[in-house]
Amino acid sequence: VQLQAYGGGLVQPGGFLRLSCPASGSILRIDRMGWYRQAPGKKRELVADITSIGVTNYLDSVKGRFTISRDNAKNTVYLQMNSLRPEDTALYYCNVDGMGTDFRFFGSWGQGTLVTVSS
Repeated sequence: VQLQAYGGGLVQPGGFLRLSCPASGSILRIDRMGWYRQAPGKKRELVADITSIGVTNYLDSVKGRFTISRDNAKNTVYLQMNSLRPEDTALYYCNVDGMGTDFRFFGSWGQGTLVTVSS
C-alpha cells in the first residue's frame, strides 16, 4: 500500500492549507487514517486521526483549527488546517491502517509534506 501526502507549502501566520493523502494498492479495507508531524529536533506526534466510522481525535493544540476527514471511496484522508501558527511548522506525514486483499493487516506511512508557517 502506497501513500503520498500533498498540499504542504509556505503560508503566513493565520493562513490555511489543506493536506491530502490518497492510498493506493491492494486494499481490501482501510480502518484508521491519521496525520502526524515532526518538527526539527522534536519527536513525531499525532496531529489527528479518524476511524472508519468517522470518530476523530485531535492533538490539543490543533483542536478548533484543524479538521481531519476522509473519503472512503477514494481511500483518501484530508487535513484542513486553519489559523496556522509558526509552531505548526513541521513535516506532516499520513498514516493508514487496514487490510490488504491478501487478508493481511497493514500499516503504511506516506512521505512527508513540509508545512512552513512564517511571515
